[in-house]
Amino acid sequence: MKINRKYAAVFAGLVCIFLTANIILFHYESEQYRKSTNAALGSLIAEIQDKYPDVSETDIIQILNGETKQQELTSKYGIDLANDSILLQNRSITDKYYIYSSLLILIFAGAGVVIFRRYQKYENNKINDIIHCLEEINQKNYELVMDSNDESDLAILKNELYKTTIMLKEESENAKKDKSSIKTSMEDISHQLKTPLTSISIMLDNLMDDPDMDQTTRNEFIADIKRETMNINFLVQSLLKLSRFDINSVEFNNQLNSLKDIAEKAVQNNASLSDLRNVNVTVDVSDQIYLNCDLNWQVEAVSNIVKDSVEHSPDGSTVRIKGRQTKLYTEVQIQDSGSGMDEEDKKHIFERFYKGKNASKDGVGIGLSLAKTIIKNNNGTVTVESEEGTGTTFTIRYMNLLEN
Repeated sequence: MKINRKYAAVFAGLVCIFLTANIILFHYESEQYRKSTNAALGSLIAEIQDKYPDVSETDIIQILNGETKQQELTSKYGIDLANDSILLQNRSITDKYYIYSSLLILIFAGAGVVIFRRYQKYENNKINDIIHCLEEINQKNYELVMDSNDESDLAILKNELYKTTIMLKEESENAKKDKSSIKTSMEDISHQLKTPLTSISIMLDNLMDDPDMDQTTRNEFIADIKRETMNINFLVQSLLKLSRFDINSVEFNNQLNSLKDIAEKAVQNNASLSDLRNVNVTVDVSDQIYLNCDLNWQVEAVSNIVKDSVEHSPDGSTVRIKGRQTKLYTEVQIQDSGSGMDEEDKKHIFERFYKGKNASKDGVGIGLSLAKTIIKNNNGTVTVESEEGTGTTFTIRYMNLLEN
């Protein structure tokens, strides 16, 4: 158990003072004994020499140091040399210093009790403070300052509680953000689904209400319904994939894959769209460039970026996919010559459900968000450079994934 340093130092100091005071007291008592005894013996010797001049000093010293005869002599007068002083003055000195010693003990015992009570009060305050903090935490109040500089057990407990409070505060804030994010996402999803579903419902009503509709109009309605259905399917599939990343349930099956193969599969996935918009997609990637990644997921990511580029490219233009490899990274660039985007769009282009000013009416604003999530989970980054009226370039870099 660790004790507060302040109180430990005070207690140690008190013990040192008590011991020092006792030593000083014992020293003064011994001095008083010595002076009193020597004075009495001096008077006795002088008296003996005066009355008995034949007694030599040697005889007097032997008499004084003859312990057995002293005891025999003093015992006749009821004096026990083992427990009493033969001098009455010494007895007075002993009694006086007994009183001094008792007072000293009482003073320091009282001081010890005061220190103990103050320490006990300090510990109780610490415990009450911790209880108060726990009560506040139970009330979901995490705005607490509980750090302490001492190293007692209760202070360590309080500091650990403070760390737990910080963690709970962060989790609470994250939970609020997640709740807000889920609410916003649900609103966005509802909006994204409501528009195509409403459009499909209207077109189906027209087809059902007008059985004699000319074939050209009927075919246009059917084509529109198919397009809206494909948009809904793309939205739902993308949301399901994003939700897997959100709950960390995606496991990458990383292997060495040809970067050119990834790019060509992405082009194939967008073949119908590029044909419809009359946009040519070229691949300029060496057969010798390999990427350590999950093939299907990276094809998904590149396909979504290619899709965005094709959607924003004018009729008859070209989207170029280029690849290169350095000692630090493998890079893929997807470049179009479309309408481009302004600075505001570039800041938010990878956010879910964000649709730029020049976004196509069929876009749902989720493909680029999914692409970035996939690339980030494969140790990659994706950035965008664009100028309005001149086109857009997406740059993907996969760091530390090279295999020689």
